[in-house]
Amino acid sequence: MTQTITETGRLSALQRYNILDTPVDGTFERMTAMAAKVFNMPIAIISLVDEDRIWFKSRHGLEANQIDRNPGLCASAILSDEVYIVEDARRDPRTLANPLVAGEFGLQFYAAAPLITHDGHKLGTFCIIDRKPRYLTEAQKLILQDMAAIVMDEMELRLAALTSLAENARQTAEALRRVAELEKQLATKS
Repeated sequence: MTQTITETGRLSALQRYNILDTPVDGTFERMTAMAAKVFNMPIAIISLVDEDRIWFKSRHGLEANQIDRNPGLCASAILSDEVYIVEDARRDPRTLANPLVAGEFGLQFYAAAPLITHDGHKLGTFCIIDRKPRYLTEAQKLILQDMAAIVMDEMELRLAALTSLAENARQTAEALRRVAELEKQLATKS
């Protein structure tokens, strides 16, 4: 029951950000391109884990814009508070049956830092991928976590801006309603 409640809350938080299926965005595109360079990885992704899919807000070195949630590694990575790492997927029991590993794609390395909201929900990941075994140093893990935090900061800023715009629109509509009432009252007194 707790897992369902937690997942329901996480999905609700994801919807709150209104980011799924939005157009390509320069800020996020620069982040994944930078991650690919910093880590010398062919693939870097900002993923959002939806109910039945993993949607890529930004992807560098990959054509697909989403995959099924199962068997996506990002769905496993959001269960961790730390960087989730698979150094050699062909030898890791967590990934041996994964079609991204066993199939044509040939994934062998995966590292992901969760995208964590200010209220603790894990919406997705900032991940880096390679088709050969790799490892990350402690410093690199911290950099990946920082990149994920920057992505969340950007998402939080955008949410705050949308919330502010909605509140301004509500206040403007209320002010216009009051002006119309006053005009109506003045018209009836004349």
